[in-house]
Parts: sequence; structure tokens; C-alpha cells
Amino acid sequence: MAQYSRIEVANVMKESGMVPLFYHPDIELGKKILQACYDGGARLMEFTARGDFAFEVFSELNKYAIKNLPGMIMGVGSITDAAAASYYMSIGANFIVTPSLREDIAIVCNRRKVLWSPGCGSLTEINKAEEMGCEIVKLFPGSLYGPGFVKGIKGPQPWTSIMPTGGVSTDEDNLKGWFDAGVTCVGMGSKLISKDILANRDYAGLEALVKETLATIKKLRS
Repeated sequence: MAQYSRIEVANVMKESGMVPLFYHPDIELGKKILQACYDGGARLMEFTARGDFAFEVFSELNKYAIKNLPGMIMGVGSITDAAAASYYMSIGANFIVTPSLREDIAIVCNRRKVLWSPGCGSLTEINKAEEMGCEIVKLFPGSLYGPGFVKGIKGPQPWTSIMPTGGVSTDEDNLKGWFDAGVTCVGMGSKLISKDILANRDYAGLEALVKETLATIKKLRS
């Protein structure tokens, strides 16, 4: 079961401003990536469940986080149906992220008071998600919409909380564009946990990059 309610998770997303995204089939490597992000100050991790037996990897990483990383909130992304969402919640997922808006996933997550963040690409989808109880909407793929889209949504709907994923980098100019537009937080995958970092097992470099990126976000929002 989830250890954190959807309100608790939403508050941490808003406070930190960043959700790292990561998937790799190697459990031991995953633990080191998780540890590096944690040591860098991250308190959220979206495990993108895209590989065979991904549930086994997530289960071990979540157990590791519960035992060794107090306050680390593990969630699962790339969820496409209610059955998968229910299963991941049963092994401790604290939030569910989806590439598209699906009512069946909303129902099972709301039943357990687990935060769900659906990928939306229009004002109609965003409104529908919010009507179904969504706290933070995922803008996906962010690179196709950009900060201008966020600014356009926030004008008539200042209450809408948006998390762009895809098209977000660690560069200050990129982050400034998103946060100036009014995003609540950003989802960051390969621009943060890059192929080079994984290939070189550069955990110290990842820790430093996470710390620097969080500091940049804090500065931009101050």
C-alpha cells in the first residue's frame, strides 16, 4: 500500500519542483541511482515501468527506499490501464503517472486516495482530469506544447497545477521558461539521468546535478 496520501505527494511535488524519471532493468544499478538522487536532495522518483518484469524491479527499489531513504516517495509512470495501476499500488506505489487521460485509472487511484497524474494535451482534457479529482496534470509531451501553452492555460485557470514531462532540461534558461509560465513542478528523465551517467556509473555526478538543478529551481521560484 501507498505510504503517502495524494495530498502529501502533491505537496512534496509543489515544494521540490522536480520529479526525476528513471527506468533500468538492473536492480542494483537502480538502487545506486535512487541513492544518488536522494543524496542530491530529491524526494520523489517516478519509476517508468516500460520493461519486461518491471514490477519486480520497482518492488525491490521501493523496499530499498522504505528501508534506507526516509521521506523518499516512489511512484510509477507509463501506466496505461487500471489493472497495472492497481498492481503497482498493491506493491507500494505512492503515485501513478499515465501517458494519457484514462477514467479507469482515475477510479482505482481515487478509491485508494493515491495521486494520479494523467498526460493531457488540451484544455478539455485538463478540465476533465480536474473534474475527476486530479491534483497535478501532466503536460505530455512537453516539448510539443512548451511554456506558452502553460501560460495560456494558467490565464483563465490559475488553479490548475501542471507538470510538464518531455522537453525539460537542467539548463537554467529552459527551467526559467517553464517556471515563469507557472508550472508546479517538472518531470525530468534522460536530461537528468542521462545515458552517459548510466554508462559511466557516474553516481557522484548525478548527485551533484540533482543538487544543482533543485537549487536552480528554488532560485527561479524565489
